[in-house]
Amino acid sequence: RQRHLILYHRELSQNYLPNCHYVEGIECGAEDITILENGLAFLSTCVKHPDLPSYSDDPGKIYTLNLLDSKIKIKATNIKGDFDKDSFNPHGISLYTDDKDGAVYLFVVNHPQGKSQVEIFRYDEDENALQYIKTIKHELLHNVNDIVAVGTESFYATNDHYFTNGILKLVEPFLSLPWCDVVYYSPQTVQVVAGGFLLANGINISPDRRHLYVADLLKHKIVVLEIQKTTVLSHVKEVDVGSLCDNIEVDRESGDLWLGCHPNGLKCVFHDPNDPPGSEVIRIENILSEKPRVTQLYSDDGSVIVASSVATQYGGKLLIGTVYQKALICDLKL
Repeated sequence: RQRHLILYHRELSQNYLPNCHYVEGIECGAEDITILENGLAFLSTCVKHPDLPSYSDDPGKIYTLNLLDSKIKIKATNIKGDFDKDSFNPHGISLYTDDKDGAVYLFVVNHPQGKSQVEIFRYDEDENALQYIKTIKHELLHNVNDIVAVGTESFYATNDHYFTNGILKLVEPFLSLPWCDVVYYSPQTVQVVAGGFLLANGINISPDRRHLYVADLLKHKIVVLEIQKTTVLSHVKEVDVGSLCDNIEVDRESGDLWLGCHPNGLKCVFHDPNDPPGSEVIRIENILSEKPRVTQLYSDDGSVIVASSVATQYGGKLLIGTVYQKALICDLKL
């Protein structure tokens, strides 16, 4: 059963896109990427994780990348305010634009010294700066992986483990315990709103903000939840993806889901440089219909890009991030 959970036997054939090249300056992963409506991408880089290799001792950084600029050049954001940059270890990220004043907020899952907390910043476009606003810690936010912001101080988050003890966390996936959950946080309310996940990973929201999508990595499914009220979610369906999908990005126009996936979990665990983990990008169209369409749009055996964790598209370009290696940008032929 465990072998099935991690798809240990799966070998991948190449399915490339035209005109792919590495994003210069990304050498220690861009585990999560999300894009503003104007084509400005935010990349969360250099996450350190006890179970994964790390190719840099430097703290993590948030970069921006203007996808409308033909140069494709990343810029490091400057973090302002009373924030400990030396221990910054960014994981999942989410953007929220305030309808009232157009202010853009970046929410970042952070693991300083292996802890779990959420940082909220306000983005200043003129200076490419992140103004630190606050840190959120809570006992229910104990193993946060990803986050989707739904207000200036509110969000849904996934916990990818139940246990916080290192040894127990390690064995947990092998016990097939469906104990991972989704937590809703606001200054007034904090509660678990969905459970039963083997390994809850990426989370995102539909353009009309009525459905949440959660990647259950070890079940190889995307779980669709309807938001009845802020803290009341109902289970709608599960869509098979046949891969260990990590982060979810949602197309604003079409509502399509774009997934960065790990085709073979065993290779991810052992990360042997001679037999590296591959990468896979999957798109789900019409996810709320009777017949969602699941398509593989890119795959590589690890010779080009290792351990893809996120994929997102804008203006005919596909941007692929990885847990600990490089980032790739390709032309999209749809």
